[in-house]
Amino acid sequence: MKALIPTLILLSGISTSGLAAETRPAGEDAIRKILNEEVVTWNRGDADGYSRHFADDGTFTNVQGMFFSGHKAFRDRHDEIFRGQFRGTKLQLQVVSLRFVSPAVAAVDTLTWVSNFRPSGLPPALRLDAKGRLRTRLFQLFVKRGNEWQVAVYHNVDIKPSTASPEPR
Repeated sequence: MKALIPTLILLSGISTSGLAAETRPAGEDAIRKILNEEVVTWNRGDADGYSRHFADDGTFTNVQGMFFSGHKAFRDRHDEIFRGQFRGTKLQLQVVSLRFVSPAVAAVDTLTWVSNFRPSGLPPALRLDAKGRLRTRLFQLFVKRGNEWQVAVYHNVDIKPSTASPEPR
């Protein structure tokens, strides 16, 4: 539980974060919990945990522009990178925007920072910033199916080192 506390604090940076839980849009806490789980499971290299909330029919575009469809492809790709180029990396995530387009659909934009790369671990064409981090903007579209929120769209793009981007809070 102690490992979750810093991440939960990091995830609090959006306009509705100052609102009491009872005045937040329904589902916001559940989505923030999923985002926190993504950070925790990435940092453990746990592909099963990282993909737990990815929809069976979800789509995924990674930082290299590769496109995947379906839960199994998402899970398998993360298993591959957690055993390979991204083994041992650490993820930080900060919510930039969390907006409900309907009671059952939420669009979430985040800034991410991935660090702790091995010297030969970075994929080709990606560049680290001056602090040795891969910075990305990650968009996830969450859809509520039954009582469960799932990631239906996951689109990640790297931020070029020459592009200004806020530091994690």
